[in-house]
Amino acid sequence: MGRAEILRLPGERELAAAAERLRGQVRRTPVLELDGAELGVPARVLVKLELLQHTGSFKARGALNTLLLRPPAGDGVVAASGGNHGAAVAWAAARVAVPARVFVPATSPPVKAARVASYGAEVVVVDGYYPEAFAAAERWAAGRSVVRVHAYDAPEVVAGQATLGLEIAEQVPEVSTVLVSCGGGGLYAGTGLALAGRAAVVPVEPERCPSLSAAVAAGGPVPVEVGGVAADSMGAGLVGRHGYAVAAPSRTTPLLVPDEAIVAARRFLWERCRVLAEPGGATAFAALLSGAFTPVAGETVVVVVSGGNTTDVPT
Repeated sequence: MGRAEILRLPGERELAAAAERLRGQVRRTPVLELDGAELGVPARVLVKLELLQHTGSFKARGALNTLLLRPPAGDGVVAASGGNHGAAVAWAAARVAVPARVFVPATSPPVKAARVASYGAEVVVVDGYYPEAFAAAERWAAGRSVVRVHAYDAPEVVAGQATLGLEIAEQVPEVSTVLVSCGGGGLYAGTGLALAGRAAVVPVEPERCPSLSAAVAAGGPVPVEVGGVAADSMGAGLVGRHGYAVAAPSRTTPLLVPDEAIVAARRFLWERCRVLAEPGGATAFAALLSGAFTPVAGETVVVVVSGGNTTDVPT
């Protein structure tokens, strides 16, 4: 907990600078209003379609903000990723014309590794989950002139993800609650910082990837076992210090949803909205659809659909 207490989170100036830096570089993704009655809730509900972002997820924001702020040289860029962050780093590296090497766990879907390679990065597949890929990336980077782009626990990455929250504030100024999927905590931290004092930001985790829940219970980040349908994008294994530092002061309790609820959320988004979200991208929506989150009558809720890197159509 002491490490979280001395951590300096990005402030308003850094968030505003990130927004200006990324203006015209990333997509301003749309919001879609749903029928609250169809969802069985007495609230106004909108979904932020961040799966329409470059590379198919919110990760493009943090990756590009990092490389624009810290231009790479020498050996270029390295990252570890379950897939979405790797694609974002590969895309951002191509934008600034530097080489990228991405370490991907063997548990990631092949479509995600292929997407990373499609942006020109060298892909290295590592046995295991994200923690094993991260360790391999760190070993490779040691002694090299390379920019490491962390998947979720770096101030430049968090500030980049915060631009999503700033967009929500502009698009839905009356928003009262925002639901976000939480794996390593970068999106939650950025959105929470961007909307501090304006809206409640509620992190949602798969039951089988409870990194922030475990940290809140333990008083600091602790390793957890990960698995389940969303592990490729949500299986950080250890929540980031930034995500924990945003949650700790308010004693935020993340919402946990089972795999069955995530699958049902994907099916609803596809069948009713023709939105093809990946499991991690639908995790926040699962909290609303399953009743894990119950909105107050009359409030305005925005749910972030954070990624859509999948070819698996729900049936």
